[in-house]
Amino acid sequence: MILRRILIANRGEIAVRILRTCRQLGIEAVVAVSDADRDSVPARLADSVVRLGPAASGDSYLRVDAVMAAAVAARADAIHPGYGFLSENPALARACEAAGIVFIGASSAQLEAVGDKLTARKHATAAGLPVAEGGEVAGAPEAASLAAAIGFPVLVKAVSGGGGRGLRPVDCPDELAGTVEFAMAEAAAAFGDPRVYLERFLPSGRHVEVQLLGDGQHVIHLGDRDCSIQRRYQKLIEEAPAPLLDDDLRAAIRHAAVDFGAQLRYRGAGTVEFLVDPARRAFYFLEMNA
Repeated sequence: MILRRILIANRGEIAVRILRTCRQLGIEAVVAVSDADRDSVPARLADSVVRLGPAASGDSYLRVDAVMAAAVAARADAIHPGYGFLSENPALARACEAAGIVFIGASSAQLEAVGDKLTARKHATAAGLPVAEGGEVAGAPEAASLAAAIGFPVLVKAVSGGGGRGLRPVDCPDELAGTVEFAMAEAAAAFGDPRVYLERFLPSGRHVEVQLLGDGQHVIHLGDRDCSIQRRYQKLIEEAPAPLLDDDLRAAIRHAAVDFGAQLRYRGAGTVEFLVDPARRAFYFLEMNA
């Protein structure tokens, strides 16, 4: 399909970058803006502008119906969500599929597959990737049984978590029940999904990511990076390529990431995250960001 007009459903520097790419490709760029961004740099650079809604993101950039109405009004062939906002929301991808508008990103099925971390773990296992010991728990008693089986320390994680929220390490059995209850409440408040799961916690593990690109049939990697330097589970520094990995371990991690993307028949850009134990030359699938 030849794209002639793209609706950019984002703002700031992200929108400017997409605008520049559209200009290079000879594609008309329509920027969807909230009332707060009517006079922004992207609005002034765009071929045309369409209003999304009031200034608050919840009333504009985060509303699937508003973005779809803007795309229809602009007669756009495609929607580019950038990153953040609705870029990983399967509801927008489904709405585009139903309306015959190209969603520039992963398919709705792929977004659902990786957005739910338990589902992502199942896909990783099906693709032959190693995953850290763990599983879903419905409450403190079930968590106590699983933690005893896999051994402390453990990490309590929100199934729909992101941005470092919904993560709680537990070093001993006495801390587990309270931590699980707190994590479930935090997950419900932050993500609307109280589900949590346990995973073996490696205090000395490294956080290594592999960037993927896929076209729905073929998947390639664009190298790896180390994101281990963090504060409150938020990455501070990313170094590429990841240092101090031997060639065989690096190749195995990259190959595993591609296998995971191939399992999903992935389309678009995505990041596969791994927990790496260099001393044991072992690594484990964590999650994927679409």
